[in-house]
Amino acid sequence: MNTPATSAFDFEATAIDGSAFPFTAQRGCVLLIVNTASACGFTPQFAGLEELWQTYGERGLTVIGFPCNQFGSQDPGSDIEIGTFCRSKYHVSFPMMSKVEVNGTDAHPLWKWLKTSAPGILGTEGIKWNFTKFLVGRDGQTLKRYAPNDTPASLKADIEAALSA
Repeated sequence: MNTPATSAFDFEATAIDGSAFPFTAQRGCVLLIVNTASACGFTPQFAGLEELWQTYGERGLTVIGFPCNQFGSQDPGSDIEIGTFCRSKYHVSFPMMSKVEVNGTDAHPLWKWLKTSAPGILGTEGIKWNFTKFLVGRDGQTLKRYAPNDTPASLKADIEAALSA
């Protein structure tokens, strides 16, 4: 019998290179989890996400990208193509996962949990577009959900507070 997840650290994903990515290895870190896309108007946010990773990584922030093709088919490539694009165009070095679904019955279990732990406007759970972000505290609990148009730079105060907690 499966035990229900009580924190983000109870999940596992597949990294973009095909290796296992157990979130338990992130225990004690602050996480910024983002659904990404390579051909979206918000795609330039990769640069800001990388800046957050470079600025706060040593203090315990882990930025984690989950490519998703559910919104406007804006990430149709393979994991290899997506990884190459992110590294070459935006110099992404933070962990990227294998492409997932974030809505629907086939949504990755972490995303199902994130949506229920931090609903959107008026209590809606569904992810509305690419680059929706979730900030998770060192205890594995979701602190805040951010809309796609919330830039990575606008999250700095919340990240600093989470890192200091």
